[in-house]
Amino acid sequence: MPPDLALPGGLGQARVMRQDTTELTVATRGQGLHDCTDAVRRWVEGTGIDSGLLTIFIRHTSASLLIQENAAPAARRDLERYFARIAPESGAYEHDDEGPDDMPAHLRAALTQTSLTIPVVGGGLALGTWQGIYVFEHRHAPHARTLALHVMGD
Repeated sequence: MPPDLALPGGLGQARVMRQDTTELTVATRGQGLHDCTDAVRRWVEGTGIDSGLLTIFIRHTSASLLIQENAAPAARRDLERYFARIAPESGAYEHDDEGPDDMPAHLRAALTQTSLTIPVVGGGLALGTWQGIYVFEHRHAPHARTLALHVMGD
């Protein structure tokens, strides 16, 4: 880890910038949105960083990350059905090395995000009231998805 950086602060005080990293494994149960908000929140709070920026990166090409509605399950189901319509499973794809859900999973991941950036304010995630962090699993089989987390701040 690089050394802390002392930056000029207000009223003659220096602010010490710190950073921390970790990996988080999310076990999915197959296709769908898998909430990982609490695990990410706990880790960020444990770093002791009060104000900064969190980056989350998923290390896979057939799953993605979303910030999405966390209160109404129907919103997530509608989202899943939408992606099934725009990137359907079919025999029309050349790439099917791992089965009929292989190429549609890559298309769905290409249309969503592989990384998220979330402000850290007051030692916690600055998510909106109805926002949660989700791994969007695009494959039918359960997987262990690895997220790389990096937070920087003071």
